[in-house]
Amino acid sequence: MKIYSIALQSIKRKKSKTILLIAGLLLSVASVITIMTVSKNINENVAAALDEYGANILVTPKSDNLSLNYAGISISSTSYESHELNNEDIIKIRNIKNKKNISIVAPKLFVLTEISGKNVIVAGIKTNEEFRLKKWWKLRGKKPDASDEIFIGANLAGLLSVRHNDTLTISGEKFIITGVLEKTGAQDDGMLFMSVDKAQSLFSKGNKISLIEIAALCYDCPIDEIVSQISAKLPGASVMPIKQAIESKMTAIHRFEHFSLGVSAIILIISILIVFTNINASVNERTREIGIFQAVGFRRIHIMQIILLEVIMISLTAGALGYITGILAAKFIVPILSMNSNVSVGYDINILFLSLIFSVLLGMLGGFYPAYRATRLDPTAAFRAL
Repeated sequence: MKIYSIALQSIKRKKSKTILLIAGLLLSVASVITIMTVSKNINENVAAALDEYGANILVTPKSDNLSLNYAGISISSTSYESHELNNEDIIKIRNIKNKKNISIVAPKLFVLTEISGKNVIVAGIKTNEEFRLKKWWKLRGKKPDASDEIFIGANLAGLLSVRHNDTLTISGEKFIITGVLEKTGAQDDGMLFMSVDKAQSLFSKGNKISLIEIAALCYDCPIDEIVSQISAKLPGASVMPIKQAIESKMTAIHRFEHFSLGVSAIILIISILIVFTNINASVNERTREIGIFQAVGFRRIHIMQIILLEVIMISLTAGALGYITGILAAKFIVPILSMNSNVSVGYDINILFLSLIFSVLLGMLGGFYPAYRATRLDPTAAFRAL
């Protein structure tokens, strides 16, 4: 009889212990697969949400300035050469190698003008992109839809004594104020916002842009790589990652990853102990069987192969069942934790292979010593059991 046949017959004969061992390994594998899948999906969702909550890359025109600063105060500055950004640069940014990581591109044109005898900064923006970028913005009224519609900051509304639905004349053209931005505590409170296309035509700026803010999804791509690709596309621009924003986002993500690793490590230890206890008890109960093997000429290596083969068969079964259980659990947990019912968890063949390997490793780690102990069993004790 071949060794694998002996191992298979042994598994069939000890159904209760086999089921118990499979259950222990299954729960361990399922728990780890669930944690891995949930962690991966939650991290991606958190990263996407954080990446869209404010810009993490700033693109400005490159200039060769010679400046003198003292204690943060600019004393003098001389510009030798200056480059400009334009609408075409937006298209170039959208076509970099890692374009799938570019979530929001928000161009801006800043112009200083006079309205009702007051100096006002007009910001030409892509309204929808700007509101996606600045999720903390709250508007009393509605977002502009037409080119002759604008919205303004709360402080500017007080300075000009206007409110939404009032009209303002800017450079000889009349505009309707569709909304007033609630106070943000930033420079936005004192600014006027209109369509970037309208600002370019109103102030004869052609297709010029002052700066571009970018929200890049940096979860699965290093931000420095995205910055490098944008810099290559825009040699006349200065592309800077906003380090503080990136670091705070990645810190939040890594904390959850570390928690997941810690839980997985605890499960790993418990799983090894379960396998060790079961296989060790099995060896103690199989003294008579091992004695028979030795009596018919089985060598120590053959006895070890039989026991380890049983462990591998059980581990593979537990690994496959654990993978299915883990994915099904993740499908239930991820939408709850992410608070997004549209999140889907798919089956991944790579994770299936990982679960099988993981299960076999657990089984081997827990079963190797009992198998080795079986080969060292005193022959006289084994024969005495016959």
